[in-house]
Amino acid sequence: MRYNFNGKTIVIPDAELNKLMSSLDILQDEAIDLWLCDNGYDEDEEQEKLDEKASKVKILKEIDKKSSKKERKPVVRVVSDEKKALFNEISGFLKRIYGINTEILTENKLISVKIGDKTFKIDVIEQRKPKK
Repeated sequence: MRYNFNGKTIVIPDAELNKLMSSLDILQDEAIDLWLCDNGYDEDEEQEKLDEKASKVKILKEIDKKSSKKERKPVVRVVSDEKKALFNEISGFLKRIYGINTEILTENKLISVKIGDKTFKIDVIEQRKPKK
């Protein structure tokens, strides 16, 4: 439907007007006014008061969310005995061969070895069994 509002032609979908009229049991003129207010073409005092109240409540909710953050539980990493043994064997071997140029960056995970002017990192990763 085309509606002339303050010299502007506004296209209002008929489906929305019909839905407003049937659900609220109002006349077509009232539905048009309601649609114009809802879509920002017209202003309604009652709607402005409700918008002010809603905007204040929204601010209070955001403040409450920031202050009530839950602390996360610390992550417990379980390392298998096989991975520990493998890591110790690899790091022991590299220390025997390269000596002082070997460094453990992360226990049971990451080793750094410097050979000449190049640095290598060895990452020991245990893969999980595939899920069935």
